Amino acid sequence: MNIENTVGKISFSPVCSANRLSPVGSKVVDHMGFLRALKESIEAFDWSTAAVPGQALIDVPEAINCVSSGVGHQSNLTERYTLREHRGKVSAYLKREYALPVTSCKVVVYSLEAYLADPQVTSERALTVLHSNAYPLAESGQLYVVVAVLAGASDEPARSPYRFVDCLAGGNNEADTWTLEDIREMAKEIIYTEATYSVVAG
Repeated sequence: MNIENTVGKISFSPVCSANRLSPVGSKVVDHMGFLRALKESIEAFDWSTAAVPGQALIDVPEAINCVSSGVGHQSNLTERYTLREHRGKVSAYLKREYALPVTSCKVVVYSLEAYLADPQVTSERALTVLHSNAYPLAESGQLYVVVAVLAGASDEPARSPYRFVDCLAGGNNEADTWTLEDIREMAKEIIYTEATYSVVAG
């Protein structure tokens, strides 16, 4: 497989830390393997099924061995935690060595058009993606933006409580499609997750 063709249509949003050296949450540990698997999944995905045009949560099972889980079991042992600054706030996170084994990998992917239409994408973030030299835009073809990597360890929901409320407050166009029953089910899952897991960092 030609690596240039594989990575040429994929960029990472500045708010996605999974491809960094020491992220909070899920972590990509094999970048080329991850990108190969993601490209194949993007090409196989039926974009007509997206609730919002250009916004997709794509299952990438072939990338399971390319990522580290973003969660671990909560613990009352303080030595298992580390303080980290994340998005302007300092919080305690479980150390990466206590992350649970990965059982699923899902990736939030936007088309370039959907990314630029997102209410939280500033002109600075848009320019960062457009001028990214990590995975440069190909001469032709669609540019896809990785918004989040969700390396799952069980059935925990994709969104954190903050991100869930942020979406409801107008931070994501997809929230406009949610029904009251959808919101209740998501809230139940989030309550369970918050009582069971801690986010991993490192």
